[in-house]
Amino acid sequence: MIVRKACGVLAVLTGAMAAGNANAQSSVQLYGLLDLSFPSYQSHAAANGGHVIGVGFHGEPWFSGSRWGLKGEEDIGGGSRIIFRLESEYVVANGTMDDPGQIFDRDAWVGIQNDVLGKLTAGFQNTIARDAAAIYGDPYGSAALGTEEGGWTNSNNFKQMIFYAGSATGTRYDNGIAWKKLFGSGLYASAGYAFSNSTSFASGSTSQVALGYNGGAFNLAGFYSHVNNAGLANQTFSFGGNYSIDVVRMNAGYFHYTGGQGTLGKRHDDAWTVSFKLSPRGSLDYELGYQQMRVHHAAYGIDGNVPNANLGSEFNSSTGLHDGFKETLYGSVFYHLSKRTELYLAGDYMRLHGGYTVASTFGAKNQIELTSGIRTRF
Repeated sequence: MIVRKACGVLAVLTGAMAAGNANAQSSVQLYGLLDLSFPSYQSHAAANGGHVIGVGFHGEPWFSGSRWGLKGEEDIGGGSRIIFRLESEYVVANGTMDDPGQIFDRDAWVGIQNDVLGKLTAGFQNTIARDAAAIYGDPYGSAALGTEEGGWTNSNNFKQMIFYAGSATGTRYDNGIAWKKLFGSGLYASAGYAFSNSTSFASGSTSQVALGYNGGAFNLAGFYSHVNNAGLANQTFSFGGNYSIDVVRMNAGYFHYTGGQGTLGKRHDDAWTVSFKLSPRGSLDYELGYQQMRVHHAAYGIDGNVPNANLGSEFNSSTGLHDGFKETLYGSVFYHLSKRTELYLAGDYMRLHGGYTVASTFGAKNQIELTSGIRTRF
């Protein structure tokens, strides 16, 4: 939704904006998305093994976080534009901030985009590995690589795989710089670095590169990531892609992770995902996916569970090292009321094997999530 600036209200300014450049244009856009899951069911949602029926999962929707934001650009001539984005996530079920105390908890960056040199941004933003792997991480995002931020469905039981593409501070860079370029031949390249902003320059930093190719019916991508978390080195490489034929899209990807655990040695993970999307003519589409995350010689964190990739920095040495895996089967049906609004039915089944544990099951070895919901954009 575009709004005009009048009497201090946000707006779109058109016309000559810069002295000496009569063709300069500037725009600011207000946009957002609301996602509400109701009714929702989650098994093994308490220490006594009980289930929960309510709105969302601890208030969160199944599909993706609700958000609002501002994005803008100014044409400065020579094929270059100054760009920015501020984006905040909130919970529709209770009206609270998703991350209390951090108003722009999804994006806060500024940059420059040039038709020849690509897009360079600095600030709080997605990791470039997350954006590259989004084309095979699940069936819900874009099939093709691009310079806009992507993401995976990450408010449900298969969300942890996204952390393999993360940084020392989560799935976004704090104090990060990112470059992306989509070439006319279909080749895609990107690189990112997050500063620690401390006297220990490398500790807390993240370095990533990604390459990909848009081939029309098929698209490929891969990345390499090095994360230094409190002096512990974590490395990930991943590759995958998707293939579309008629109304069917197939996605698959693989991740290999090595995580430092101090005196407890290195943890090794192998994870893979496969998913499908069926989009026949009409208002309905269907998604089905499966993922498996295997850990080898993993130490538990101080909470007694396997830490998400790249985030573990404190470990409980008394509980030993563990092998195991988590597998999740998920599916959904979407009914599109319009280009902006859709209804959905969705669910997932997660099962834990061996020494793989997660906090959300309270010691149980499996969990079911079922819901219906509505998503609308402005």
